[in-house]
Amino acid sequence: MAAFYDARGNIYGVVSPEALRSLGIALPDTAAQAALDRRRWAVQAIAALCDWAPGARPQGAKAHRCDGLLVGPFQAGAPFDLLIVNTDGTLAERSGNGLTIFSQALTEQGLMAVEGETLLRVHHDQPGGDSPVITAVEPARVAGVSGFWLDLGQPSFGPEAVAADGVQSLTFNGCQLSRVAPLQALNAQWQHSQFVRIGNPHCVTLVEAADALPSNPQMLEPPLFEGLTRIAFARPIGNGEPCPAGVNLQWAMRAGEGRIAARVFERGEGPTASSGTSASAVACAAWRVGWVQAGRVEVLMPGGTAPLLLQEIDGVLTRVSLFGTARALAD
Repeated sequence: MAAFYDARGNIYGVVSPEALRSLGIALPDTAAQAALDRRRWAVQAIAALCDWAPGARPQGAKAHRCDGLLVGPFQAGAPFDLLIVNTDGTLAERSGNGLTIFSQALTEQGLMAVEGETLLRVHHDQPGGDSPVITAVEPARVAGVSGFWLDLGQPSFGPEAVAADGVQSLTFNGCQLSRVAPLQALNAQWQHSQFVRIGNPHCVTLVEAADALPSNPQMLEPPLFEGLTRIAFARPIGNGEPCPAGVNLQWAMRAGEGRIAARVFERGEGPTASSGTSASAVACAAWRVGWVQAGRVEVLMPGGTAPLLLQEIDGVLTRVSLFGTARALAD
């Protein structure tokens, strides 16, 4: 029914539109219409494929057995349309690990180009961004590991990039950043944040002490979980403050030359072992404050290390590329 894959600790199920419909789920014929109608089918799909079986949820585990669903492809040939469904039934504009997993599934189905780029088009209903979000994917090997380079395009920075309201400006390392009051209320060390859009919205909080990096178990415990949910999730689950449509949260700390340690709390999901677009946003934020230079950057997350390439022209960050690899899991 659904095939499950792991990309640096991020687990997604890949399911075809036909397989969903065979479960009696009313998925429209096209990805564009399915995105517009997601309230009719997305929660049902998550319940069918992502919920734990009765009595099977391990103690301390998250509410679902995976981080979401990748629904597609909707075509037999490239470019391929898909939907990224969060476990709360909302749609994501982009997921680096999710697109890596989808590329691996396409490869196993014989649909991915062996050489050159394949275009993936993610349809969504999130306000503030174009749909579909297009990512060019190319097979590659890095340090002897087979995977894919994902061209995530050019990032944009600042509150206006993510439609953030009511944030204060402040200076950090000579750079204008933002103070997000609800974040600083949870931890006084969380006062310097950089908003980044890399297809989807992110809020990267820069910290200089290891104890300011929250662990995933800590983020699952109340009251921190409830506080972060109010910030990251849109209404009605969260408050959508400072971003009414919700925002992905990250924390970043220097870990050496060209290396950044990071933690992630995703909009629509919660704490995750890793996230490709979050790693990209962290690298972009670190570049903007001078922690890393353009070129190869590594972002270290609990689920693994994400290699990235940052391209800069005349002091402007023009392109971000993410390398990802995925493996199939037994059901």
